[in-house]
Amino acid sequence: MKTLETDRLRLRDWQLTDVVDMYEYAKDERVGPNAGSPVHPSEEVSQEIIESFIEDQTVFAIELKSEKKVIGSIGIDHRKPFKEWIHLNQREMGYVLNPTYWGHGLMPEAAKRVIEHAFEELDLDVLWCGHYSDNHHSKRVIDKCGFDLIGRKKGVQALL
Repeated sequence: MKTLETDRLRLRDWQLTDVVDMYEYAKDERVGPNAGSPVHPSEEVSQEIIESFIEDQTVFAIELKSEKKVIGSIGIDHRKPFKEWIHLNQREMGYVLNPTYWGHGLMPEAAKRVIEHAFEELDLDVLWCGHYSDNHHSKRVIDKCGFDLIGRKKGVQALL
């Protein structure tokens, strides 16, 4: 994948050497379950996830430039849940961030760069994002990025 940059972040391909950084946040109960994923019980599980990210090429590592540390991930998956839009070039944006870095505007910064990339370089028709109703951190990111609510389903809100 193409490396994307913002003032503070580098969105880049995952590397196997990122396992310690990923495990640092993926073992935290506030991270995975809020994104629909289990907590990582070991670095080996984090390594398996990184290997799948490397293979799939749809998830960026979020590196904080000042620390040269991976602090989260942001992906644009090929899911197409809206049957009425099946003919459109669409993807789902999803993200996680190490809680140590919450509240500093880093995820909206990353998300806005990915949104720009999705429409200007990948030529998407639709980029959507969802969050669990009780995940207020994700909702704030989504709001800051200008997504509009299009529906709710079993505790999940889908937004364009």
